Amino acid sequence: MAASDRVVLGPLVGAIDQGTSSTRFLVFNAKTAELLSHHQVEIKQKFPKEGFVEQDPKQILQSVYECMEKTCEKLTQLNIDITNIKAIGVSNQRETTIVWDKITGEPLYNAIVWLDLRTQSTVERLIKKTPGMNKNFLKAKTGLPISTYFSAVKLRWLLDNVEKVKQAVADDQALFGTVDSWLIWCLTGGKDGGVHCTDVTNASRTMLFNINTLEWDPYLCQFFDIPMEILPKVRSSSEIYGLMKSGSLTGIPISGCLGDQSAALVGQMCFQDGQAKNTYGTGCFLLYNTGKKPVMSDHGLLTTIAYQLGRDEPACYALEGSVAIAGAAVRWLTDNLGIIQSASDIEKLAASVGTSYGCYFVPAFSGLYAPYWEPSARGIICGLTQFTNKNHIAFAALEAVCFQTREILDAMNQDSGIPLTQLQVDGGMTNNKVLMQLQSDILCIPVVKPSMPETTALGAAMAAGAAEGVSVWSLDPKDLTTVTCERFEPQIKPEESGYRFARWKKAVQKSMGWETAEVQLNGNGETSIFSSLPLGFYILSSMLMLIGAKYISDMFK
Repeated sequence: MAASDRVVLGPLVGAIDQGTSSTRFLVFNAKTAELLSHHQVEIKQKFPKEGFVEQDPKQILQSVYECMEKTCEKLTQLNIDITNIKAIGVSNQRETTIVWDKITGEPLYNAIVWLDLRTQSTVERLIKKTPGMNKNFLKAKTGLPISTYFSAVKLRWLLDNVEKVKQAVADDQALFGTVDSWLIWCLTGGKDGGVHCTDVTNASRTMLFNINTLEWDPYLCQFFDIPMEILPKVRSSSEIYGLMKSGSLTGIPISGCLGDQSAALVGQMCFQDGQAKNTYGTGCFLLYNTGKKPVMSDHGLLTTIAYQLGRDEPACYALEGSVAIAGAAVRWLTDNLGIIQSASDIEKLAASVGTSYGCYFVPAFSGLYAPYWEPSARGIICGLTQFTNKNHIAFAALEAVCFQTREILDAMNQDSGIPLTQLQVDGGMTNNKVLMQLQSDILCIPVVKPSMPETTALGAAMAAGAAEGVSVWSLDPKDLTTVTCERFEPQIKPEESGYRFARWKKAVQKSMGWETAEVQLNGNGETSIFSSLPLGFYILSSMLMLIGAKYISDMFK
């Protein structure tokens, strides 16, 4: 195709969006933020043992190359000149841990995915090292509790359990990184001069990074017994890290890097203190911008770095909270109860009644997360009457997502001291208009949904396009493209919202304390009726009474 036939759109920016279940490459117009084309590839997860979740780092890398090439082909078919792509940003699943050989370029073990639970014993051992066995002992430096979630404990497990990793570290041949580091190193040359770096947002999820000094912390590295030599260099979220060394985009700078939730915050343009975004998926994930000083939570939230958009720019911080069960509750109604045929049906059922009729659903299937952190809780549906039907339960399930979000945001308001004025939302569940209106009603503030849903990739593209030496994307508020949004305003009085929320909290209290002891199994691996002491005494006393009654009746024959 002749160059003269191609569409001239001005500068374009690409974004790698590498998530837990898929990889995507998206290309945006830097002047309008319009998404021009993209390609997606699914990523396989491996479950070698119960609680183990792994991925193949080479498959992750290959998926990135495939997505980039396919997107370039699609752009060419649209008569769009790919030489207009001026920069590439990276957004990635956070905490997922990779160690590789810097001489051969080969991974030394599968990537240990963020939700992997194999490090529970490692966590317990580390907590025992702290004064008073305090899981929050490192929080002043890291903003995080000692948990299986974060990268340092996964790296510690690899050093303790994988001989190849242990030996490579001893031989000074190993490099550690989260997914962003692995990709940037490979894309910029790998064993032939690849750049080993990460950004502040990803570094802040390792538990090795001091969020106050913005540096790897010698004390933290000593605590976890991890050599600092294997760690990537920490850079800002928006600067040129290196150039693409192969493929159709060879020579283009990689100049943006943000962990996925931080990227969504940037893509939602939550640059002011007190702005927050909530991503609605399997669970809900909230980030709340607290500005240039870290705010430590007294209410079970995490303190993390939101972004640092330039080497000479200050870092901005966020409070972070998670709701374990959101979309998963809808899936439970579909798969386990058969109340609905597909997730989209719940909106119709809920809309048909417009109320839960006093029914409350607490989906504490795996205990309660923030702000309660109560593992003894279990899911309940309460307030049922003869009038209650599946439509009311469907409404209660959506309302549960909104109540859980309110609990997180109430905690964030208390921790930050900055009242939330509106909530910006993204994720698959935001297509449900009943849910979005409910959320606004229960929070008593507007809920704002952007018309362009790819906020995570957009955030990575914005960081890349704004980097010094690229400068095709202005982050000046007056220059930012106005994002068309759908806005949901509260339609009920705060008193009614408060009444329903109080009833929800009453239901939450009733969900607690269900699991008070480990269930005992009999020799066949089945639950024993005697695992419950009251039930055991009841059955034993009943048996004795029956035997006694028979004995007495025999006496009078």
